[in-house]
Amino acid sequence: MQAQDPTQLVHLLAELRQEHRDLDSAIEQLVTSIGCDELQITRMKKRKLLLKDAIARLESKLIPDLDA
Repeated sequence: MQAQDPTQLVHLLAELRQEHRDLDSAIEQLVTSIGCDELQITRMKKRKLLLKDAIARLESKLIPDLDA
């Protein structure tokens, strides 16, 4: 992966967080609906976990390395 500008990383991080929140809302709506599609919910939850991992990776990139 290429080194990116910190402002680009912050922007991408914001987009991923928004998508994560949107998925959370969509999952909640599907779970409460009658006749919900379990497969779709499972896929959305998996995507949400992948987003969480990507967010954690980006956050760690934004933390400067400190030599001990």
